[in-house]
Amino acid sequence: MIGIAWKSVCNRWPTALLAVLAIAMSVALILTVEKIRRDARNSFTQTVSGTDLIIGARSGAVQLLLYSVFRIGNATNNISWESVEEISERSALDWIIPLSLGDSHAGFRVVGTNLDYFKHYRFGDKRALSLATGKPFDDVFDAVIGSQVAAELGYQVGDNIVVAHGTGNVALVEHDKQPFMVSGILEATGTPVDRAIHVSLQGIEAMHVDWRNGATVKGEGTPADVIRGMDLQPKAVTALLVGLKSRGAVFREQRTINNYRAEPLLAILPGVALQELWSLISVAEMALLIVSIIVVIAGLVNLMSVLLAGLNERRREMAVLRSVGARPSHVFLLLCIESTLLTIGGIIAGLVLHYGLTGVGSLFLQQRFGLVLPLSLPQSTEIKILLWIAVAGVLAGTIPALQAYRKSLADGLSQRL
Repeated sequence: MIGIAWKSVCNRWPTALLAVLAIAMSVALILTVEKIRRDARNSFTQTVSGTDLIIGARSGAVQLLLYSVFRIGNATNNISWESVEEISERSALDWIIPLSLGDSHAGFRVVGTNLDYFKHYRFGDKRALSLATGKPFDDVFDAVIGSQVAAELGYQVGDNIVVAHGTGNVALVEHDKQPFMVSGILEATGTPVDRAIHVSLQGIEAMHVDWRNGATVKGEGTPADVIRGMDLQPKAVTALLVGLKSRGAVFREQRTINNYRAEPLLAILPGVALQELWSLISVAEMALLIVSIIVVIAGLVNLMSVLLAGLNERRREMAVLRSVGARPSHVFLLLCIESTLLTIGGIIAGLVLHYGLTGVGSLFLQQRFGLVLPLSLPQSTEIKILLWIAVAGVLAGTIPALQAYRKSLADGLSQRL
């Protein structure tokens, strides 16, 4: 029966191909949506670990998390350096990493920080940053770049980088008088760190020496050697990553920062802010899931339509099978096997299409948002989805099969050629 069903499908390959494509697109869509949902959460969760508090200007928890950790969006205000010094003197704090944002290079964010960033920043399962080549910055005009920056722009240790003002892809105003030199390249992390250019806080101040009121001063620009001898103490930073000596003090320190009187500040717990982010996007996730389910149903309905539409053309075929000894149950089984073959073919084609979409889409998401969607074998949830689609495809074939089962021998033989 399987051989007969396969030859029957091959004989009607145009309509069978349409049914397979409909199921394939349904499978690819629902698997891709599920993978993006799962891997996006994993990517966001693994971006920062071991950080107890994130401090920034008072705004929203999600906004602070996005621009300080994921480099998405911009800060509403900065934190004065006086506040940074006062906060760093608190006895409960173990370490503090200042971050200064606002500049870019070829669409990649420039992050001003200090050497504590390489010492205390953790990602994934509390993994530390490591250099693939070179060394951390020890000069005002040194820069440590992420692995993706080096790969896309072809930079190596010793190359020069001209930083632009602002965070857009198009550089309107460049700090071309004070170029930076690549001193090190970080190992790949699968986080937004790969898409960042790290310079010292003094480097951020150095490239703005010739700036007044947000614009450059006309002239040749201050020489780099002269800038190195200046007082480059930062006046403000964008955010602070904080590690505490004891996790038990996190709520007390958070409350203290939120009630800070010198200026309006906000301290957030990364995990809590992530949960708030998931709650905001859960509606979009549900909408995508509903659309995916509807597309799957449409694909199965198309499969059933193809089988039903072919019954009238195949009534003589069924009658001939009955006349040579096939029972009604054999006819029923034949249609069920055909629907199973078409469903399995659609699932296999859908998996191929899914991996193709994932491979192309992961490049875009990583370049645009720093989200990593690694290619992997189907997880338990995805396997369950495929099994449900397979069962639904077989059940969809039972309706045409029941109609064929009920056709009489005389009804089939009475059809004209």
